Parts: sequence; structure tokens; C-alpha cells
Amino acid sequence: ITKPVTVMIDSAAFQLELDTRHDKYERLVKLSRDITIESKRTIFLLHRFTSAPNGEEILNESEVKLDAVRRKIKQVAQELIGEDMYQFHRAISPGLQEYIEAVSFQYFIKTRSLISLEEINKQLIFSAEDREETTNMTSNSHDKPPRTWSLKVTPVDYLLGVADLTGELMRLCISSVGNGDIDTPFELSQFLRQIYDGFTFIGNTGPYEVSKKLYTLKQSLAKVENACYTLKVRGSEIPKHMLADVFSTKTEMIDQEEGLS
Repeated sequence: ITKPVTVMIDSAAFQLELDTRHDKYERLVKLSRDITIESKRTIFLLHRFTSAPNGEEILNESEVKLDAVRRKIKQVAQELIGEDMYQFHRAISPGLQEYIEAVSFQYFIKTRSLISLEEINKQLIFSAEDREETTNMTSNSHDKPPRTWSLKVTPVDYLLGVADLTGELMRLCISSVGNGDIDTPFELSQFLRQIYDGFTFIGNTGPYEVSKKLYTLKQSLAKVENACYTLKVRGSEIPKHMLADVFSTKTEMIDQEEGLS
């Protein structure tokens, strides 16, 4: 084969590889978008927990939704078999962050604590029985282990998802106060303070995206703490139906002060 022909063959093979990787990237972007949408819907559902007559039904429904999200993540894991995940990380990161926000929100409502990165990754180990295993009930098929796929959330995606969680907890505080619940805001205040202290410990030594979230996290904490202060000082004299108005007024004052500073 002459040299020009060899170059043309190599170029064609290289172009085919580029096209294949581009197509995979686009599929992952679409899956990430689907994961984001379904995770947001789960978060919206969970915000009904404080006002629902039966909160257990909300939690059960949210678990069904999260299972559907995990099936999408399983497709992502299958796409990444044999690939370097970091080459496709930008395609899937937005969806994973939204999923972390949703699953950690549900976990907080259940346990009043923060889900760990290890627990999240444990939920993202998937298995699928081979077709022959489901059709042939021989002893050999039982001995064959199932195929597994897994996707490991990066520490950065975990931190970014947790940072976004704080905004949802602030909204949970507002809805709790609106329902006359003055205990939850104080629990949220302590929890948010712990998260903020953890992020402060990381400080500027961590990734830029994480340090950028620190300002928003600080805003959420300040709003909840100031609302708790108002409830502590004036809670007994404010009618329950007016508590949410007091919270809103207080947060507007904080926003104005932060805008002037």
C-alpha cells in the first residue's frame, strides 16, 4: 500500500473513532438531562412532605421515582464500560449532581442526617442476569455470576450536590414554618451550620466549583438562622398563619443587606 493510501485509511479510522465518541457523548448528555429532570420532580414531590396528611406515601413515591432515576444512571454506567469516565465527565456531571441533591434530600427527611458518598455509590452498583440464566434453570447457569455495572460519583460531584441541597433545606424551613412547625427550622439551622463548617474547612483548597458554592450556602444558612432568631424572640406572640410572612420579610431584609455589602 502506498503512503497516501495508508494515510487516508488511518484518517478514515480516526474519523470513525471520533464520530463514535461524539455519538456516545451526545447519548450521555441526553441521559444526564433525563436524570436531571426526574431528580427535580422527585425534589418537588418531597417538598410536599411537610403538608401531606400521610408523609410515608410521599417517601414511598419518591423512592419509586429515585429507582427510575437509578435505571437511567445504569444506562450511563453501561455506556461507560471500558471507557475513562473522566473523558465524559462533563456530559454526566449535571445529572449526577441533581440526583445527589434529590437522594440526599430524601435521606435527610428520613433520618435528619447527611447521606455519605459511600452510601450513594453503594446504590449505584447494578446487576443484570444474562438471558441464558433466566431461560435455562441448569446448575451451571446458577453458578455463573451476574454481570454488574457500577458508576462511582466523584467527591466533587458529591460536594456540589450537597451544596445545592442546602437551598432545598432552606425551602423546607419556609414550608415548615408556614405549616406552624417551629421545631424543624431549629433542626435545619444546626444541620446547615455543620455543612457550612465542613465547606469552610475545605475553603479555597478545594476545586473552584466547590468554593463558588460557599456564598450560596452561606446565604441559605443566614436566612434560616435569622428566621430561627425571630421565632425564638417573637415566636410565641406571632399567630401561626403569620409565621411564614415573618420568615419572608426577614429573608428579604437579609437579601437587601447582602446586596448593599
